[in-house]
Amino acid sequence: MPSAKLAQRQIIAEITPLAGGDITGPTLSGYFAQVSGGEITASVEKIYTGGNAFPETLCAPSEVGDVTLTKHYDSDLRTVLKDARKVVGRAYYEIKIYDTDCDLKNAQSERVYSKALLVGLSEPEGDASSGAPATFALTFAISGEPTQ
Repeated sequence: MPSAKLAQRQIIAEITPLAGGDITGPTLSGYFAQVSGGEITASVEKIYTGGNAFPETLCAPSEVGDVTLTKHYDSDLRTVLKDARKVVGRAYYEIKIYDTDCDLKNAQSERVYSKALLVGLSEPEGDASSGAPATFALTFAISGEPTQ
């Protein structure tokens, strides 16, 4: 039986602040509406030795790109964002990204980044002519590889 395809709305994330260091970030409960990033890449260097038409390749270790999580903003998050501004570049989180079913339940798998440094906070933007929900985004630099 072929596996079911997932819609983008079925991929959700949550974060947990890591305690134990000098700085503990604020807790943002609930799921994030958008997940992006986390690509795994390895740099390569192409080396042409004398007289060869095609290069040899030397690769570097792989690394995971930054992960950005976006959440809808509401006035209850005002204090949390105020606290988050103070710890950008200093607080670590655990990120869990889930694949869910069509009812957005029963996480079948998860990708876990166990040590993610908060490196960016994009504030909610306003537009007087728009009825779209306001969002904010958190960007994390990833240490290590994801676990499943």
